[in-house]
Formats: sequence, C-alpha cells, structure tokens
Amino acid sequence: MAPTPARTIFFQSHIDIGAKMIDFGGWEMPIHYGSQISEHIHTRNVVSIFDVSHMAVVDLFGANSEHFLKFLLANNVDKIKAPNRGLYSCMLNPEGGIIDDLIVYHLEDRYRLVINASTAADDLTWILEQSKNYPGIEIIPRRLGLGECHGPEVLLAIQGPQALKSLQTAFPNISKELESISYFHARFLPSPFGNLMFARTGYTGEDGFEISIPLENGNAVWNYLTQSPHNILPAGLGARDTLRIEAGYNLYGQDMSSATSPLDSGLGWTVDLHSERDFIGKTALLKNGKQWDFLGLVLLSKGIIRGHQQVVTPLGNGEICSGTYSPSLEKSIGLARLPVGQVLNSVVQVNIRNQLIDAKIVKPQFVRKGQILI
Repeated sequence: MAPTPARTIFFQSHIDIGAKMIDFGGWEMPIHYGSQISEHIHTRNVVSIFDVSHMAVVDLFGANSEHFLKFLLANNVDKIKAPNRGLYSCMLNPEGGIIDDLIVYHLEDRYRLVINASTAADDLTWILEQSKNYPGIEIIPRRLGLGECHGPEVLLAIQGPQALKSLQTAFPNISKELESISYFHARFLPSPFGNLMFARTGYTGEDGFEISIPLENGNAVWNYLTQSPHNILPAGLGARDTLRIEAGYNLYGQDMSSATSPLDSGLGWTVDLHSERDFIGKTALLKNGKQWDFLGLVLLSKGIIRGHQQVVTPLGNGEICSGTYSPSLEKSIGLARLPVGQVLNSVVQVNIRNQLIDAKIVKPQFVRKGQILI
C-alpha cells in the first residue's frame, strides 16, 4: 500500500478555495485553483502566492560549516563570503550525479540550505554522514517531521512583477528594507508575524521573494496576503511548472537525477572546477567531462512535448527531459538532453505518438521577466 501523502499546514486553506490536489513527491499539493493557464498569466503579469512548504530548510551552525560546505557542494561558498547572500549549487555523489540542487545562504550567524521536497530526507541523511569529519557543526532541520527538527518554519513564494510592490503594501514598516534586498540575497526582517526571512529568489523567471515563516504564524501570513487587497492570488504547482520550464529552470527528477551530471544538465555554470578546492564528485566530473548538450526546443507545429519523448537529430538521438504547452508563447516547448554539437536554430524531430514532428533548437531560456527570449 502506498504511503499517505504528507500535507503542509496550508492544506485546508487550499481545499477551502477549491484547489485540485495531487500527489507531488509524496506531498498532497494544489495543482491549480481552477485554471492553470490563468494562474500562469497572472504570475507573469501581476503577482501570485505559492505554497512551497513541502521544500525544507536546513541550518548549519559552527565555525567549520564553511569548510564543510566547500567539500559538500559543487559550487564554491567562497562566492558568498558577505552575509545575506545566496548561491545556487548542486550536491553530488562521488560519481558526479546530482543528489539534489539547492540554494545555500550565508546568513549572519549560520549557513542555510533550502532543499527539495522529495529528496529532503535522503539529503539530510547524506549531509549528516558527510559532516562527521567536520567536528563542531550543528545541523538543524526546520521542516516539521524532518530529522530532529527545531524551530519549524514554512515557506511561501510571492512571485511576479508586482511582488515587491505588493509586499511593501502588506508590510509598510519594512518597505525600504524589502527594496534593498538584491537578487539572490536574503534578510530577516520584523513583521507582525514574527521575524521573517525574505529571500529575493524564485522559480518562475519573474521577480519575487521566498519567505520563511515560523510554523505557528504560517496560516496567519497566508490569510493576510491572500485576503488583503494586494491582488496576490494563489497559484498551484501546474503554473509553477509551466513558468519554470519557460524560464529554463531544471526540476529534480525530470531534468536531473543522481544518474546525471550537472555538466549534462545545463548546470556547468554552477560547478567550480577551477579552484584547488576538492569536493564530492569533482574527480568524476573531471574524468567524464560533458557528454550531452542541454538545450531548449520549440515545436513547429501542433502537438505537446512531454518528458521521455525521443528527439531525433543528425548527431544521434536525444531525449526530452521536461515539456509543456507554453501559455506565454502559445507553443509547445521543452528542455532536452541531446548529443553534443547541436547548432542553435537548427531543426530536429520529436517523436510524438510515433510521428516525427519538427522542432527548433534554442537556448534553454524561453521567457524571463516578462520578456520572450527566443
């Protein structure tokens, strides 16, 4: 018998406003609240709120945390020496496969990791095991039910071109502080709901913030932001997926996994192979190099690109990792792993229901900040 999916504290709020719920990575989450396309377009043009509390925060305290993270992560935390900065990185196994992709923040008194929902328990086990050679590190999960959780927090994402304006209206006492937060930076700021961490990050290709909230105040923040006149409408995982594919953002389990290298997943820019620093998976990456191109595709006629479809190219066959109908482009788009040497704007074929449909190769970024990039 399959285990019962977990629920975030916002589950009843989702049900009360008519959400359609699905099992996503072992969590019962809203796929949409009536219209996935409307939620997508509202996020691109205005601002939406997403429940992302299935993801997990893990805090690392102790003087040895920096040295440990230099070994644990493929990207180099030396890039975030100054407090309140964030860094996107992959965490690799010794074979160079991706255990997870995550964001690490260097805060005033700690490092903070934000990890994926479906991998969180395995991630924590891996992190604890690897930290044994780095004494003095305290590792504290913040998601309820994950390891020895203390001070649980929940996560909400406010995404869209009006995200800053809406949050400034909602929290006028910290208006200037919110505006001062640069992209991929974070700050703890006071609010009527306690100290909240506002991070200028997101998964939609639009401006926005991800907010870490004390568990006991989570529902109050959700109700305040969705019921106040800020035009912040709830959006589900369906819109989140089409938005992230348009933006060219990878999804763990579709575009990457423990069997794929970041070099083959369009994430070579996140890997520091140039410094003398060693890290888990570095030897394998140097030995194997890049074996695939990770590129975007736009279908040139009717049909929908979906994951695992075969892509036929003059250099050999590849595979669709993620595919969808793009509401912004009104075309089908996809992210694909293809044989090395592809030429941008050339035409390949996607096998859709045993029919080869032409598609154009493009850079794996279709829409960001409301701008069409292809």
